[in-house]
Amino acid sequence: MAGYLFSHLVLLWFLTFGPYTTNLAFPSKSWNNHSLSFVPLDLDVRLLSLDLSNNFIRQLHTLVLPLLKQLDLSNNQLDFISEGAFENLTQLELLNLSRNELNNNLGNNSKALQSLSNLKNLDISGNGLSNEAVELYLKNKSSLLQLKMTGNALTAISYKLFKESKGLQIISIDGNLISDIERGTFEPLSQLETLTLARNNLAHICDFKLHQIKHLNLSRNSVEYFISREDHKWYRLEILDLSFNKLLYFPIIPKYNHLKYLYLQNNMIGALQSEATMVSEVNSLYDEIVHGKPARENHLHSNWRTMQLIHIDLSYNHFTSFPIETLFLLSSLESLNFSYNCLKNINWNIRRFSGTARQLFFVSLKDLNLQSNGLQYISPRFLEALWQIERLNLQDNLVQPCAFNDHRKNPQSPQQVKPNSSCVSFGQLRTLKHLNLRANYIKVLQEKAFLGTSLVSLDLAQNVHMVMHEEALESLQATLESLIISEINMSSSHLSLPCMVALNQLNISNNRLHELPNSLSCSSVRNIDLRNNTFVTFNYSQIHNLSTHLKTMYISGNSFNCCDNQWLTILNDTKIDVPDISETECVTDVTRLRLMEYLKTPFSYCSARTKTQEVIVGETIVILIFIGAVLTMLIVFSKKCCTQRSLLV
Repeated sequence: MAGYLFSHLVLLWFLTFGPYTTNLAFPSKSWNNHSLSFVPLDLDVRLLSLDLSNNFIRQLHTLVLPLLKQLDLSNNQLDFISEGAFENLTQLELLNLSRNELNNNLGNNSKALQSLSNLKNLDISGNGLSNEAVELYLKNKSSLLQLKMTGNALTAISYKLFKESKGLQIISIDGNLISDIERGTFEPLSQLETLTLARNNLAHICDFKLHQIKHLNLSRNSVEYFISREDHKWYRLEILDLSFNKLLYFPIIPKYNHLKYLYLQNNMIGALQSEATMVSEVNSLYDEIVHGKPARENHLHSNWRTMQLIHIDLSYNHFTSFPIETLFLLSSLESLNFSYNCLKNINWNIRRFSGTARQLFFVSLKDLNLQSNGLQYISPRFLEALWQIERLNLQDNLVQPCAFNDHRKNPQSPQQVKPNSSCVSFGQLRTLKHLNLRANYIKVLQEKAFLGTSLVSLDLAQNVHMVMHEEALESLQATLESLIISEINMSSSHLSLPCMVALNQLNISNNRLHELPNSLSCSSVRNIDLRNNTFVTFNYSQIHNLSTHLKTMYISGNSFNCCDNQWLTILNDTKIDVPDISETECVTDVTRLRLMEYLKTPFSYCSARTKTQEVIVGETIVILIFIGAVLTMLIVFSKKCCTQRSLLV
C-alpha cells in the first residue's frame, strides 16, 4: 500500500512539475450524455478538462487527475461524494455540480468539497439546498470568484454565508425563495461586481448601499419600492434590473452613481395617475424610512438629475400621462422604451414657475418607443422637445399624420391645438431618420406629410384601406432608403410613388397590385417584396431597368402566367436571388403548377397552347373564307334577281 502511494506521489510530482508537463497534457475529454452510471476507470491522468454531464452517476469516489482544471458533473443523480474524492484535484478551478441531489449526505459531500481550496468557479444550482446546506458547501472557499446557486431552497441570506469567500466577483442566487437579506451580507465582498437575485420573494429594498456592485438583477420579485440613503459616496452601479416587480414609484437611486441602464418594465408605475402624486408619495416614503419624519425635499428629482442614464425601459406599466418633468432630468438619456402603457394623449402639462410657461428638452434622446399606447394626439411642444430624435416607434396607435399645409397654417401657437381634433405634425422632427407608423388606422396619407424630416426608413404597413396622396412622399425622394407599404389592401391605381433615388428596400406585399409603379425605374432598389398580390406577369422593360441594382426579389403568392415569362429570363440571366421561387406558382390554360416545375420543361406546357392557338386561327380563317364565299354568292344572286325584274318591267 505504501509503495502504491509513493509511486502515485512520484507520478503526481512528475506530471505537475516535470519537464514534459506541457507536452503530456490532454486538453479535454467529453462523456456527455453517454448513459454512464459511474465514472469511467480508464481516464487519462493528463486531462485538463472532463465533461461527465447528463448521465446517471450517483456516487463519486477518488479521482486521480492532477492536471485537471475543469470538471462538469451537472445533470446526473449525484447524491454521494466520498470525503477524499477531490483531494488529488489540486489544479481544479471550475466545478459544475448543478442539477444533482446534493441535499442528501451533507456530511460527506460538504467535507469532500472542503479540499478544493483553489476553486474559482462553483455551480451548485438545482440541488434543493437549504441555507444551512449552502453554508457547509462554501466552507474553505477563499479563492472562489464565481458562485452560482440558482434554483435551490434558500429562504434568507446571512452574512455567515460568504464569510470565507471574500473574493467573490459574481454571485447568482436567482430562482430561490429568499425574502430576507441580513444587513452586512454583501457589503464585505469588496470585489463583488455582479449580483443576481431574480425570481425570489423580496418585497422592499429600503437601504441599498452596495457601493462595489456594477450589475444588480432584482427582476421577478415582489419589490414595491427601491430606496437608497444618501451617504455622499460614489456607487459603481451601471446596470439595475427591477423589471417584473410591483413598483408603484420610480426608484430613488444613490445620488453619486454610474448608472447607464435601468430596466423597470412590467411594473405598476403610473397607477397613481398623476406624475406629481407619484413624485410626492415616493419622497414622503423616503423621508419616513430614512428620517422618520416628513420633509419637503424632492429626493427623487434631486438624485435623478445627476444620473448619466443611457437607456431606460418603462414598457408594460400603468402610465396614463407622460412623466415629462421626471424624464427630462436625464440629460444623457439616448433610448426610452415607453411602449404598452395607456397614454392616449401626450399633453404638455408642465408646472409654471412664477407664472411663466417652461419649455423642457430631451437633449440626448435618439430612440423613443411609444408602441401600443392608444395614442391619438401628441403635443407639438413635446415634439419640439425631441432635439436629437432619430428613431420613433408609433406602431399600433391611432396617429394621423398632418398634411404639410395643416401644420404650416398656425406655426406660431402649436400649444393651442386641441387634443383629439388634430393630426400629428412630423415636420418638426428635423433629425428623425426612422419612423414606424404600422397599424395606426391611417385613413389618408396627406401631401408632403413628412416635409422637414430626413427619413431613411418608413413603415406604413397594416393601415388597411389607407389612401396615399400623390405627393405624400414627395419630400423624401433624396433620403428614403427603406419603405414598407404592405397589408394595406391597396390596388395599383392607388399606389403613387415619386422618383425615389435613394430607395433600396421596398416591401409592397399583401396588397392587390397587378403592376409595378413606373417611378421605380429611377430608383436603385436592391431588395423588393411583392408577395401575395395579383401579379400575372411583369413588364419586361421595368424588370430590365430594375435588374441593374436588384439583388433579391420575393414573388410567391401571385398567380403568374406560365407562358408569359420574359421577365423570368432577366432574373435568371442577372443572377437575381428569388428565395421563395420554390413556393411560387404559375398557371396555364389547363393547370396550376409550381414555377420550378414549369421551368424544368417549359415547352411541354406552353407548346400545346401554341398548337391549339394555331388550330383555332386556322379554323377561324376557314370559317371566314366560307362566310365570305356565301356572302359573295348571295350578293351575285341578288343582283341577278334585280336585273331580271328590271327587264320584265
